[in-house]
Amino acid sequence: MPHLDTLPAVLAGPLLRRLEPRRLVLWLVGSRALELTLRLHLPAETLEITLDQCQVVPVGRHAFIHLIDVPLDDALPLDVEIRYDLVFDDIGIADWAPHLLYANAQLPSFVLHSRIHQLVHGSCRKPHHSAGEGLLCVDRLLAEAHPPADRPALLMMSGDQVYADDVAGPMLRAIHALIARLGLFDEYLEGAVVDDSASLYGHRASYYHRADLLPALDSNETLRERFFGGVKKPIFTSSTADNHLVTFAEVIAMYLLVWSPTPWTLITPKAPQLSPEEQQRYAREQVQIDIFRDGLPGVARVFAHLSTLMIFDDHDITDDWNLSAQWEETAYGHPFSKRIIGNALLAYLLCQGWGNQPDAFGELISQSQALTRKSQANHLDAAALDELIETLLKFQQWHYVLPTTPALVVLDTRTRRWRSEFTLKQPSGLLDWEALSELQQELLDHPSAIIVSPAPIFGVKLIETVQKVFSWCGHPLLVDAENWMAHRGAAQVILNIFRHSRTPGNYVILSGDVHYSFVYEVLIRHRNAGPRIWQITSSGIKNEFPPRLLEWFDRLNRWLYSPRSPLNWFTRRRTMQVVPHIPEHAEAGERLWNSAGIGQVFFNEQGQPEAIYQHNADGKARTRMVAPQ
Repeated sequence: MPHLDTLPAVLAGPLLRRLEPRRLVLWLVGSRALELTLRLHLPAETLEITLDQCQVVPVGRHAFIHLIDVPLDDALPLDVEIRYDLVFDDIGIADWAPHLLYANAQLPSFVLHSRIHQLVHGSCRKPHHSAGEGLLCVDRLLAEAHPPADRPALLMMSGDQVYADDVAGPMLRAIHALIARLGLFDEYLEGAVVDDSASLYGHRASYYHRADLLPALDSNETLRERFFGGVKKPIFTSSTADNHLVTFAEVIAMYLLVWSPTPWTLITPKAPQLSPEEQQRYAREQVQIDIFRDGLPGVARVFAHLSTLMIFDDHDITDDWNLSAQWEETAYGHPFSKRIIGNALLAYLLCQGWGNQPDAFGELISQSQALTRKSQANHLDAAALDELIETLLKFQQWHYVLPTTPALVVLDTRTRRWRSEFTLKQPSGLLDWEALSELQQELLDHPSAIIVSPAPIFGVKLIETVQKVFSWCGHPLLVDAENWMAHRGAAQVILNIFRHSRTPGNYVILSGDVHYSFVYEVLIRHRNAGPRIWQITSSGIKNEFPPRLLEWFDRLNRWLYSPRSPLNWFTRRRTMQVVPHIPEHAEAGERLWNSAGIGQVFFNEQGQPEAIYQHNADGKARTRMVAPQ
């Protein structure tokens, strides 16, 4: 086993999370519990803060998640560059993480903006996809943003920050190597053909055959097909769950490997025993994983310089997570799949959710710390883990609101679903009535608001129609039939919120999920006073839609749902006028932009978008989404 002295003290981070004038939240993972000092270099002074109250959650013998939550008596200055350092054992970031520094800089830095004048956003970052890395677009933006005003106020990651359900063979091999290197906690497994995580990692089905980990029982056939084997999706994608992450340690290792270059320097994974066909697939995936790994210093640099906020979508946990009431009955009714979902949700809590709003998670963090204290012989206590998972599955505070200008409202569209009143197979609404009522209360009397909805509220009508047809036929899983208009109740309430006289006059909706990008401007018919709504979708960061298929969808959508088409009267949005913005470099008539990258939105004083861009990860010039004249 590794000796502690052979490991770097910091494995990942720091990630700048929620930054406010009187409170700073940072996240990092150390190979031990670190005694840290934060130094803030302000224009007129230097503050040195000993982090006595840093919260730490061990996730292995040599892996400790730190949340650095710093309350400040005096507000930090706005709209100026603030350089910072994290010091332990008398060494700072320039010594232990020089890859985090931009050229000619001695320290990383951040800017607290007085209002959200611009931001960057995106979703869907799959490491082994052949598309480029969209976060490197942000790295280039920050390298060129010398005046503080040129920096975005924040990076919003709106879902699928990791793909727990779609993992390349070489990535899974690296995950297992890192688990061994750091001594990440083992666990016992119920309802599988293996008894514990160590047996899983060495099992013949561990690579490309994880569906075989279920006992061959008639009662497990639905679970095997839907959860582990993946669902064949003839229209959109073919789901690939054959390397689905299972254990808590696997998901934690995935986070470390997708957010930091340091863990890759600690391992030298080699291919496992595979069939000739699997060897070819492994070799193809290895090419993409190597490219992904080489870009991680720039990705880590972004996280160290820009406040980054996150919310989950399905792939952070598993494909089609909570899509329908029947899906929930199937997945939560079996101990093995319930554990898989719970493990991914626990890792999301510690690596993503915690930094969004630390105050909401006090009890869950205490329970997580108690879980690791009970671990014996490096195994998590099974009863304590199951109890924590039960609490997580009932938790209802994943959403959050930032008191910014404009207000930033981030929705949890995964765990508070409005189940179908007609049949368990039908798609659930993305928010239930209670959650929608709370959303309306949050929006009251704000002049403008930015809403983050992982799935677009105003999507492509033709694609939503295709999803509706498959849902009518009883097969919503085949086409990811998850959109706001798929459930009558949720659709009606969200549209009524927009029409409410006391909710904002200007809405900007940021979304991802769909693996293509577009901008719609939405107006309520027969109402001159507003509101004005912009649906801005940027997806994926490292993922794309099948290009020929999207081209046909785009073309047919323009023909079938043109402004004068009678088909519009059969949609739930018939009282609204949806005006698409046209990508600047698009071919004639193109509305949907299919290129991995990152979105960038500039706002005026009224909270309206004054410029909207999509930066392309393939190195091409940024694409401006232009309003029709």
